[in-house]
Amino acid sequence: MSTDFQKARDALGARLRELRTSGPQGRLTGPQLGERLGWPHSKIYKLENGRQTATADDLQAWAEATGRPDAVTELLSRLKGLESHVRSWRRQLASGHRPVQDAITAEHARTSTLYIWENCLIPGMVQTPAYARAVFTRHAQLMRSPRDTEEAVRARIRRQEALYDSGKRHRIIMWEGALRALVCPPAVLAAQLDRLSGLIGLDTVELGIVPFTAPLKIHPANGFWIYDDRLVIAEDWHAELWIDDTDSVAVYQRTWNLLSASAVFGADAQRIITHAQNGG
Repeated sequence: MSTDFQKARDALGARLRELRTSGPQGRLTGPQLGERLGWPHSKIYKLENGRQTATADDLQAWAEATGRPDAVTELLSRLKGLESHVRSWRRQLASGHRPVQDAITAEHARTSTLYIWENCLIPGMVQTPAYARAVFTRHAQLMRSPRDTEEAVRARIRRQEALYDSGKRHRIIMWEGALRALVCPPAVLAAQLDRLSGLIGLDTVELGIVPFTAPLKIHPANGFWIYDDRLVIAEDWHAELWIDDTDSVAVYQRTWNLLSASAVFGADAQRIITHAQNGG
């Protein structure tokens, strides 16, 4: 967990403790507040000590139970700032994959140039429905989240209409391994590779492949997406990171540029895709 995230969670916990100990009704002990809320008192101390992330409902209930309903707006603002950086999959996927897709679609809508790097998957912006279905299904199994696979697939495919918007640019690079990873049945992967071939030459899409044999200026680590110069979204197993501070966005842009320098495009990229299609 990032240091910045933990500092923000600690600060939120300290504010919750302040509300508990200095409310207009007088100081409440942890067990007293827990009894009012119907929570185990251990949850009170976990929240106050930054060892558990509060939900919006938790904050609403806390403010009301301590006699400070006027503090709700402030607390929710702190939570929003905290979650703008680390968004756990457990919390995001509580209602399924569709809401996550809708949040990403909103960011796409306000973006002119999208930079994408993927090291092991075909990027969502160019996935076929069958490939996307396989990815969503396996992720739902891993996260034990509600299965709204078909809704999520439809949302992802609708977002791909932006590929044909003359006012947008999609600069996509991926590791050659993404062309070969059997995260889906072989027939689905074959159709997915056909889809990639069809995008080469589209004036709104720059599609590059980093070959296995390419000299690398930086190691091909986790995937990330850069939205203009204002936001980076990177995925880990436990959470999705939304990064918007200028210095960090610049690091990801430099990383993308280094990876792009090892990529091939156009006819050379087509040859690598064809090689993968032929099982070479």
